[in-house]
Amino acid sequence: MASLKEIRARIASVRSTLKITSAMKMVASAKLHRVQGTAEALAEYARRLGRIAAALREGDPEIVASSPLAAPHEVGRRAVVVAFSSDGSLCGAFNANAVRELEHTVGALREEGFAEVEVWPVGEKIAQAAHKAGYAVNDDFRRRAGAVSYRDAAELAQRLMDGYTAGATDRVCLVYNHFHSMGHQVPTRETFLPAVFPSSGAAETEDAARPETPYRSEDVRPDYIYEPDLAKLLGELLPYTLRMRMYEVSLDSATAEHAARMVAMQTATDNAQELLGDLTLTFNKRRQQAITDELADITQSE
Repeated sequence: MASLKEIRARIASVRSTLKITSAMKMVASAKLHRVQGTAEALAEYARRLGRIAAALREGDPEIVASSPLAAPHEVGRRAVVVAFSSDGSLCGAFNANAVRELEHTVGALREEGFAEVEVWPVGEKIAQAAHKAGYAVNDDFRRRAGAVSYRDAAELAQRLMDGYTAGATDRVCLVYNHFHSMGHQVPTRETFLPAVFPSSGAAETEDAARPETPYRSEDVRPDYIYEPDLAKLLGELLPYTLRMRMYEVSLDSATAEHAARMVAMQTATDNAQELLGDLTLTFNKRRQQAITDELADITQSE
């Protein structure tokens, strides 16, 4: 049976933990609102850009298919997986889900016939997991998860596009957690290169959990007049669209991370408050029992 001193020490420890979890929840909430606001502001722009890109695809599918970034390569050589995670922990199953999806993606690419699969981690946790699993890893972007910026996302996308057009890479996949709701982040895999522009309104998905991509069109199909010609216009628009998509995925992953951490810290705070209440009740009962026993001893001695 724990003494009053031990219970008092546990109460002090739980109170300290409660302060930490409450502060981390507030920080995660502030970061979530900032990143989510940026993502929501970008969503409408990305949607309209996707409609233009889809309209270009409808203009002449053969020209789109012949684009260096849209033309598929032969399977069997090299694939790159860009995997997103957080730099820190205390965000529930966020990183574990990303690592699990990375393992599935690497396994699927190897089964498909790719001789070499290289992982480009964005985030310390996914980088550590990739090294531990023995994958070929490029660490150039592993520390870019902390502060999402368009410049970093554009640099990453440009490196991938340069490798693809040069023939050094034959497939590029993205692995990240999609923000579905505050309590639900969906592990997602999508093909980044070769670029795909669906001709119908809904975006094509690789699995049921994949969210809609920005390369979607609606029922309205405007009749564009191209100036300059479609091939030159596509050559400028397609790389920009892919850079924007990488930025959108980075924001999506960051939003999911902060939401997961906020929920985890809220759960930890609730548990700490419950434990603190139980310890306080136990302490009061033990103190009352100690006073009763002391009074009984005094009465008996008289």
